[in-house]
Amino acid sequence: MKLRIARHAEQAQGHAVNMSFDDIQDVNSADILSNSGAYQAGEEEKKLLCLLADGRLLVASGQNLNPHVLSYQGRLERMGRAFHVVYTSIEVIRRINQNGFFMLADRHQEHSMMQVTAKDLLTKACRARASDVHIRVKKNCTEIFFRIHNDLVPVGGQTREYGARLLATLYGAMTSVSDSSYKPTERQDASIADRDKLPPELYGVRIATVPTNEGNVMVLRLLYNDAGDNIDLRPLGFSDAHAEAMQQLKEQPVGMNIISGPTGSGKSTTLQRVLSGEIVEAAGKLHVLTIEDPVEYPIEGAVQTSVTNAGTEEERSRMFAAAISNAMRLDPDTIMIGEVRDKASAQNALRASMTGHQVWTTVHANSAVAIMDRLMDLGLPMSLAADHTVVTGLISQRLVKLLCPECKLPLAEHQDAVPHATLMRIRQAVSPLLQEVCIMGPGCPTCNQQGTVGRTVVAEVIIPDDRFYRYVRQGEKTLAVNYWLQELGGKTMQEHAIEKVAAGLIDPRMAEKVVGHFTIPTAAQQMPLLHVVEGGGAT
Repeated sequence: MKLRIARHAEQAQGHAVNMSFDDIQDVNSADILSNSGAYQAGEEEKKLLCLLADGRLLVASGQNLNPHVLSYQGRLERMGRAFHVVYTSIEVIRRINQNGFFMLADRHQEHSMMQVTAKDLLTKACRARASDVHIRVKKNCTEIFFRIHNDLVPVGGQTREYGARLLATLYGAMTSVSDSSYKPTERQDASIADRDKLPPELYGVRIATVPTNEGNVMVLRLLYNDAGDNIDLRPLGFSDAHAEAMQQLKEQPVGMNIISGPTGSGKSTTLQRVLSGEIVEAAGKLHVLTIEDPVEYPIEGAVQTSVTNAGTEEERSRMFAAAISNAMRLDPDTIMIGEVRDKASAQNALRASMTGHQVWTTVHANSAVAIMDRLMDLGLPMSLAADHTVVTGLISQRLVKLLCPECKLPLAEHQDAVPHATLMRIRQAVSPLLQEVCIMGPGCPTCNQQGTVGRTVVAEVIIPDDRFYRYVRQGEKTLAVNYWLQELGGKTMQEHAIEKVAAGLIDPRMAEKVVGHFTIPTAAQQMPLLHVVEGGGAT
């Protein structure tokens, strides 16, 4: 069967036409002259060209001056073989030369088939309750990983070509961006928001791509539908004291409340439950407006807006800051800002909290107190940021794996499984007797042989007052922390983690990977606090 091309006009020898995937129907192996016989091409030449019996010489686009291509064309001319150059994809040439038979429906049909494959992959990730999917296209293969309970778990491999098509389909045919063309040599961000293209368990998918020295990496963050099933913070892992403090922050009519933590620490889920709780408690009488990039979780009763399709990071920052400024003119009671990422958005968020609005947002910081350092780093004036009527709440959180209740092992009976130094820290921080402390077991059917059954929050919540911020303004961070712990009844994230270790909920080794080595209060932390006078020293 002959190769059929849409533009069938005869071309002079050596002249070229362009041929896309849509121009090709099928090619029979008998029509390929460059695979054997007098016109057989060399191995390097086969990567770039293919001679067909009807005189078409398929050449990879952009390779018209390649020495291998020029050498083969010169050979054909010397042998008196007439040919017409047709430029096409190197993928077409590879598949013709390798398989001897090439059949391809139109581009839309292939995209549709790969969309089904991509959706099946997302469905499999949902069943495993993965938070992310990593697709690594390497030089000779494609590797796929799921992030389950914060661990990357390999789930299979494919050819490089399969991975390249999967990435192109995920970005080009499934995302909702103005420029949906996948560019393997560039960093790109997008999201999948069309529910028809997603498993029912997902509300959306965030996508980030980056070129590597071997190929490309795409990471998909899965946003689940069940984030709003419960407005109570305690099932996430927050303590009763944390929930009471967050309730107090929700009931304050003005002020900015900031949640910190690294990527994947559950900040968005916490925000979703806080705002959903506000709306439910107000019987829908609050106007809650969100500004996100993109919208992550559905919040029933809120007006959710998205800042997307910016071409550059600078343009995205400008649009985000403009969206915050615009939000203040839309008569909101509460504004949720997905992330304060630069000076402009930080200034507008601060302005919103100073002009009669309650503001909830997130930043990347190492602790609740370190949020203030981050605000200074973003260029906010200390006199405004360190004001208890403006920045009213500082929250920091992390996620630690939750032990399977069926197969966890008592540490007291398995002390040899823990390094001696770690064991000493546990005895010092928790209890010398280790009565309830447990470590991860071997796995069982309950936990799907993982040893863990999800993750739980470890957190710290500060409701600062004037004295706390006075220490901060004086640069006395240690005094500020001690005042929070001793006078305001605070509890550090590490102390929260130690409580969960003592209750047998989390493995102490996993906890230390998240909150650092366990320590006990030093003598200095237990000393009575000194009072710092504004503009002067301690008294």
